[in-house]
Amino acid sequence: MARMYSRARGKAGSRKPSEPVKPVWVSYKPKEIEQLVVKLAKAEMPPSQIGLVLRDTYGVPSVKALTEKRIVEILKENNAAPVMPEALVALIRSHIKILKHMEENKHDELGKRGELLIQSKINKLAKYYKRTGVLPENWQYDKTKAKLLVG
Repeated sequence: MARMYSRARGKAGSRKPSEPVKPVWVSYKPKEIEQLVVKLAKAEMPPSQIGLVLRDTYGVPSVKALTEKRIVEILKENNAAPVMPEALVALIRSHIKILKHMEENKHDELGKRGELLIQSKINKLAKYYKRTGVLPENWQYDKTKAKLLVG
């Protein structure tokens, strides 16, 4: 399948198994993994970073396979979930970078197109998160206040 805006095809890569199998060689119990997730979240790590740290440092290949919950679900149960979804924050950060670039380079036509594409992706993702109940229905993205959203 092609990418949304460039029509380029992505590279084939490794995939997780279709049925999550609990590895027998992991020494951590599900409760211990949940405590590790909460501890790393209190160190202000985003969920994707928590998964990488658990994989690389603690040898936990898949939190979902062992605890039967996703990292974000564990964080929501323990009131440590991020306010905004990580994908939306990443898009807003890239939009801020492009806005800063466009202030210095006003005649950059490709930059203008890039800004439009990222703003479109933000609106599309926000629409999805509103529909699924992750964001409130009255949430609006305003590029003048974008720096305050990400912090």
